[in-house]
Amino acid sequence: MRQVGVLDVGCHSALLTVVRRRPGTVLEPVFSRKVRLRLHETLDRKGRLDKVGMESVERAVAEAVAADPRPRKPEVFAFATSVIRDAPNRDEVIARVARTTGTRLRVLTGEEEARLAYVAARQWAGPTAGQLLVLDIGGGTVEIASGTGDQPRVVHSLPLGARRITRDWLPGGTVPSRRRLAEVLQHLSQSLETVPGLPQAEPGGRVLACSKTFEQLGRLAAAQSRTPRTRRRLTLPQLRTAASLLADAAPSHRAKLPGISRHRAEQSLAGALIAQSLMAACGAKSVEICPWSTREGLLLEHLGVAPTPAGRSRRAG
Repeated sequence: MRQVGVLDVGCHSALLTVVRRRPGTVLEPVFSRKVRLRLHETLDRKGRLDKVGMESVERAVAEAVAADPRPRKPEVFAFATSVIRDAPNRDEVIARVARTTGTRLRVLTGEEEARLAYVAARQWAGPTAGQLLVLDIGGGTVEIASGTGDQPRVVHSLPLGARRITRDWLPGGTVPSRRRLAEVLQHLSQSLETVPGLPQAEPGGRVLACSKTFEQLGRLAAAQSRTPRTRRRLTLPQLRTAASLLADAAPSHRAKLPGISRHRAEQSLAGALIAQSLMAACGAKSVEICPWSTREGLLLEHLGVAPTPAGRSRRAG
């Protein structure tokens, strides 16, 4: 039975996921290994990974790949997200990782990440889902996609990720004043207003939020409202309450809040502000939290579960 794997190298981890398809399942997990990273701490002012950062990527990739004990390893598509994609020295990073580990990292464009997130959300939502609007908040970028078919009709990738907004507007994750919060929200709102053809939530359609940022905000909102069953849905009023709570807490304290992980605590406030602005700009009063995103989109296409755009190969090659 065919198996495929994806190695996703991001700011906070290198995650190897191997799956297979069996009757009655779409993606059956076979093997998974996560190696923690803190690449945001190794970036210089120009966004370059320093020597420590490059070495940590090398170690993480080697450790993740070597962790699979099976003699017959599946094909693995290895890709790097925006923290490496946007680094001025990304070619050097990719070359070093390939030379020392034998694994060459691919770089997906933001638009391709948006497309794949939509593919994953479409499969997760099921065959009866109609109009979909898919929102994904990453560290460097925000991805937006919408459509009614297997492939999205519209995709956008915007430089409004949680790590980027934290670095540019909330250094260290701290809030110098309420005025600064208003300035961040204004910047996000104005940036989204200038996007041509920004998709809108439609009556009868579904809005799916695909990212760790949305997942953690959903868990925080559910804990605050004391309704754990609603952790898979996040409303705009809940999000505004969560953002206020995060703004009042120091980054070290945010990690103690329900749902907020220690390694994402610093940028959690920026994530909440981005989510709030994104939902408002797209006219979404609430979102469903979807656990699948770009990684699962790749797995689905390489397994042949989801159709690929004309002319694209499913092979990891």
